[in-house]
This record gives sequence, C-alpha cells and structure tokens, in this order.
Amino acid sequence: MKTDHLWLKQITKLGFLLMMGVSMSACSKGWQEEVLLHDGRVLLVERSYNLGGYPTLDARERRLLDETITFTLPESKQKVVWKTEFDDRSPEPNSLGSLLLDIVGGVPYLATSPAGCIAYNKWGRPNPPYLLFKYVNAAWQQIPLKEFPAELVEANLMNMPDSRLLKPYYTVAAVKAKLADGNISAYAKTILREAFPTGNMGCGEMIRTGDGGWDGIGWFSEQPSKEACLKYCEREEVSAQNCPCNRLFRGAK
Repeated sequence: MKTDHLWLKQITKLGFLLMMGVSMSACSKGWQEEVLLHDGRVLLVERSYNLGGYPTLDARERRLLDETITFTLPESKQKVVWKTEFDDRSPEPNSLGSLLLDIVGGVPYLATSPAGCIAYNKWGRPNPPYLLFKYVNAAWQQIPLKEFPAELVEANLMNMPDSRLLKPYYTVAAVKAKLADGNISAYAKTILREAFPTGNMGCGEMIRTGDGGWDGIGWFSEQPSKEACLKYCEREEVSAQNCPCNRLFRGAK
C-alpha cells in the first residue's frame, strides 16, 4: 500500500510539472471598478491581472499570475498600488484574493484572503481567514484583526472576472450584483471578527517539501512510527522546522 501511495505521489508531481508547461504565453487584462466606501463615497480603482498559459489541455481559463489594484487617495492625490502574485511553487507567502478596500482617516485599508489551500497554508492557516493591511509611509503593512477598523465590514471588491467575460467598467451596482453570487463564501462577503470553530476553511494541513511542492499532513501521520516519519521528512527534504513528526508522534520514541 505504501509503495502504491509513493508511486501515485510521484505521478501527481510529474503531472503538475507537465501542466505548468502546457502553455507559457501570457496576456494582460484590466478594467475600472467603482468601490463603495463605508462613508458613502465612491472610489474609482484600476484593476488588472496577468494570465499565463492554460494549466491543462482542456482548461478554458488561463492560469492567473498576478493582480494589481491602483487608485488615488481623494485627499492627498497620492497614487497607491497593491500587487500580489499567484505562485504555488514560490516559498514566499503570496496568492491573496482582495475582498475589501476602504479609507479611514485618510489611511487606506485592505482585507484579503488566501486564494486556495496552498496559500492558506503558506500564510499559517489564519482563522478567521484574512490577511489585513494598512498603507503607511508609502508601503502596505500587515496588521492584526484588532487594528482593522470596526466600521469596515462589507466586502466591496468583486472577484476577478473570467477573462472571456471581462467588461471595461463596473459600477457599484454591478459589483454588488457580483458579490451577491450564492457561490461566494460568507467570509468573503463580510469581514468576520470571530474565529471559525472548525478553523480550517475546508483546507487540510499541508507541509512544504524540498522540491517546492506540498504534501498533505496524511503522508506524515500515516507513517507507522516516529522514526519512519522522520525518514519520510528526510526523503522529501522537509526542513526540520516544518517537519511535523515530533508533534504527530508526541511521546513516541
């Protein structure tokens, strides 16, 4: 059974690498979007993203590479840019979906959420599932939930549209219609202030391996002993810091 699992795992990794190489051509898309602020003002933002190749031969949408949001502060006329990349192979935390952009006391705030389970694990499995930022000294700085203004509640940025259906301009009404989609999770519509009881957002724990991939925690917990688990970490080139064997086999020799 273990041999079958290892064989399947290697095939999965090979398939992932092959999919990455299906197509490397890139294209850019952009649009303007009206953002309704908490005080009733409307902020016009420029949004854009770059797309890579198709992840599979039968895929209908290209792979998302990055997203950029650009706007001008009404008071100071200062230009502000937010950018995130989407790269599961990169060890750095990235891949954030934008949920809410607002201005309080002349200071921009941004609420984001990890885009996918690998990003969720990269960012330390936050609960509630947000990464929050404020723009200070010409840079975005991550802040804890307690420092995110309480008046910022309702999401006001729509999910990035399908590139094939993209329009050049989205009004507040159009954004609200997008956010009313029943397929959007509740946490992506309203900024929650309490942790979820389950805490995992449907994403199992994953461990980064030395080849840049990710293994589900089950690959480690199903090992017959702590020694076997440690050998698995060594074989997969999992760093001592990330290797979960000590906590999975706590008390075992």
